[in-house]
Amino acid sequence: MSKKPAIVAELGRPETPEETSARKAEFSKTYRASQTFRNLIAALIITVAVVAVVIFAVPRGEPVAEPSIDVAAIAADVETAMQSPAIVPETGDFWRVNAAELQGGSTTVWNVTLAPASQEERGFIRIAQAFGTDSSWAPQMLSGTAATDTTRIGGLEWDVYTLKGTTDDNVSYAIGTQAGDDYILLYGSRSAESTAELAETLVPQIEALKEAS
Repeated sequence: MSKKPAIVAELGRPETPEETSARKAEFSKTYRASQTFRNLIAALIITVAVVAVVIFAVPRGEPVAEPSIDVAAIAADVETAMQSPAIVPETGDFWRVNAAELQGGSTTVWNVTLAPASQEERGFIRIAQAFGTDSSWAPQMLSGTAATDTTRIGGLEWDVYTLKGTTDDNVSYAIGTQAGDDYILLYGSRSAESTAELAETLVPQIEALKEAS
């Protein structure tokens, strides 16, 4: 005895073969779509997990600190080459040395560039010791600007150079003084007060240069 086809409630009668095929095809389509969505979600979860592992689990090295510049050691070589004392600034906690080198030319110059150690401070000051020259050399470093005034710092008289605007390397203020046979120039983008504070720390060495000449 053959089994009668089931009556479909929505139709009120048994399905025709065509309707059965169409229903199964629609079910398969819906099922595949749901599986594709599930697979996509699973893939996203795996991707996020892998990224999290890379970020949090993989060890990363600390940034390599910039090598410190031994100004005293370089200055000792400068003294040997020039047969004359070279200025060595005391950096303390406030300053860091960005550069220190002896530059040749018509006038040989010992240059030390300082910048604040703190990221919250801005600007720089360059200490230039020009060997065997006087204040007539300074305008070469200051876009032709000559001294406009003088001031006393640490018992010494200093020439004051106030630049109109700034030079190509952002120099806006400078002071200089004679140190025996050499001329000492401090120039940069720091304030007059900051420059004067640094200048005062150099006075004992400047006095020693005067005595040695």
